Amino acid sequence: MLEGDVLYRARLLAEGGLRRMLSDLDPAVTWRGETLRLPKTVCEGVRPLGGLGLLLVPSVFTWPRVFSITTPPWQPTIRYPPRGVATLWEHRESDPPQALAAVLGRTRTRLLAELDQPASTRELAARLDLSEPGANQHLTALRRAGLASAHRTGRYVLYARTAVAETLLAGDASPIPSGHEYERAGIAEVLDPPRAH
Repeated sequence: MLEGDVLYRARLLAEGGLRRMLSDLDPAVTWRGETLRLPKTVCEGVRPLGGLGLLLVPSVFTWPRVFSITTPPWQPTIRYPPRGVATLWEHRESDPPQALAAVLGRTRTRLLAELDQPASTRELAARLDLSEPGANQHLTALRRAGLASAHRTGRYVLYARTAVAETLLAGDASPIPSGHEYERAGIAEVLDPPRAH
């Protein structure tokens, strides 16, 4: 969630600059001319950045408020709740479209469905009970097909759905059948061919 928020903020910065990036941080974060105004409960004052920059730190522990550090000698910092923080502890089961799974396969369709927020290979592999190399192979295929994009953030590569993938996922609301339902339909061998012993 934190990595996804950093990627989201970077996109806003690239699209519309600093004002755009900070515009939905919190209603209490406002601009007056060239001055960024932050809520402060302990003390008030003005601190010129003087080339120090402003460090943004998403944190699930700050919700619902924004906290700031402006006292010298520390780096000026804003700690804020990331987008979607209320869903952090929800358990969700994704039911991707059956028709799309018939074309892409169940695993790739489930990976696309999980990419409602940008995520790393490791995170996706853990969520879907896949090996990291296996998840990486599927994500590479989805990226080559134009259904996922990859963005490097530090040591990690975060994957996100493309607009094409969003359209495909919205195309059919019927969930993917379980393996047993495929067997009852007589097509288990197509999706899970028998293994040689």
